[in-house]
Amino acid sequence: MVIEYITICFFSLLGSGLTFFSGFGLGTILVPIFAIFFPLELAISLTAIVHFLNNAFKLYLVGKNANRNIVLKFGIPAIVSAFIGAYILTLISDMEPILMYSMFNISGSITITKLIVGGLLFFFALFDIIPGLSKLEFNKKYIPLGGFLSGFFGGLSGNQGALRTAFLIRAGLSKEQFVATGVVIAILIDISRLGIYSSDIVKQHDKLDYLLLTMAVLSAFLGAYAGNKLLKKVTIRFLQNFVAIMLLLFSILLMTGIL
Repeated sequence: MVIEYITICFFSLLGSGLTFFSGFGLGTILVPIFAIFFPLELAISLTAIVHFLNNAFKLYLVGKNANRNIVLKFGIPAIVSAFIGAYILTLISDMEPILMYSMFNISGSITITKLIVGGLLFFFALFDIIPGLSKLEFNKKYIPLGGFLSGFFGGLSGNQGALRTAFLIRAGLSKEQFVATGVVIAILIDISRLGIYSSDIVKQHDKLDYLLLTMAVLSAFLGAYAGNKLLKKVTIRFLQNFVAIMLLLFSILLMTGIL
């Protein structure tokens, strides 16, 4: 479907570029977009693939600026907890729906996975809408805890950028170091969760559109390249708010089983 290609590629580009300016980015945006066309569990796995390859490209662009000390303090707990979160996702994805209904010509299926992922999407989208949350910061001594929480939610739902931002913002990093350090940490989380997701990806390989996946990755590369070029020049608050509102809407549709 042409619309499928256009939608996924556009939001891959947009999400990748937003990563340089926003608490959330590619993972937060791509999970709901992939979920429109694929089962939710597969959507999270596909997002992880695009996310990892895109972060590998971003590592090439900005990786030299990463702060190794912060990477270790944040990244090691994140690797462990991402594995745990991803494993929990594989367990709950096999559970039967909590409720199936039909109302006003709309059929819905509410599952544990949809409630958890939808709830997390809703929560993390609020980070870019509510001033108090967008400015949330934690003391530098809590960086290992931030790594654990960020990794866990990254493995469970594919969303962890907002938490990572809240914990790293007071780490005394320059803008370039902040972005690069976040990229390295995101890659560590991706590697950990892909280790769990891989078995499900292999089982569902016949459902994958490899051309679409390739186009999504290339679009994300383009977004990362553009975002890196614009890093020192622009802020895009309006676009952040718009995307966050769309994510809130999607999360509600997901939790109510409509999607």
